[in-house]
Amino acid sequence: MGSHTNPRPRAARSREKGAEDTEDIRTVMDSIRRIVRLLRVSARASERVVGISGAQLFVLQQLAEAGACSIGELAERTLTHQSSVSVVVSRLIERGLVSRRTSESDARRAEVALTPAGRTLLGRAPPMAQARLISGLRRMKAAERGALARGLLELVRESGADVEAPTLFFEDEAPAGRRKRTRNHEEA
Repeated sequence: MGSHTNPRPRAARSREKGAEDTEDIRTVMDSIRRIVRLLRVSARASERVVGISGAQLFVLQQLAEAGACSIGELAERTLTHQSSVSVVVSRLIERGLVSRRTSESDARRAEVALTPAGRTLLGRAPPMAQARLISGLRRMKAAERGALARGLLELVRESGADVEAPTLFFEDEAPAGRRKRTRNHEEA
């Protein structure tokens, strides 16, 4: 003859579930805000200190660690698509910070490498946030990293952010100095 009722009314359980959902969403949004801020501050420091974008500096740092390598190898090191890396490398070549040459071991293969000017610039460059994020991801347990990857992929799909190909962070935005000149001249 005992009662099988839950001590909390259904409406209270529903409110608690809604509060949990809201708190989870807030935690995710706060985490994304922190990561975006870290990346933005890092990119601005790169532009201010050495005059190149954060993405360009990240590519230079990866080249410094790897030595001469192909665009494909550099894409693997930066964890991005070859087309994104190729665009950044072209900009670095224009500035004389990277050179493109035929591989000494395989004449069919093109390699990119730092120039002396690129090495000099790296010597005074600030640390990059991308490297910190990658290190943090590598320190995570594989199961947690996998869950994060799946969750972020689902968030990207659900928010409609999967329509654009991912590029290196902030590379599709011109540094402040270049934006100003572009507005004063014809639109690019």
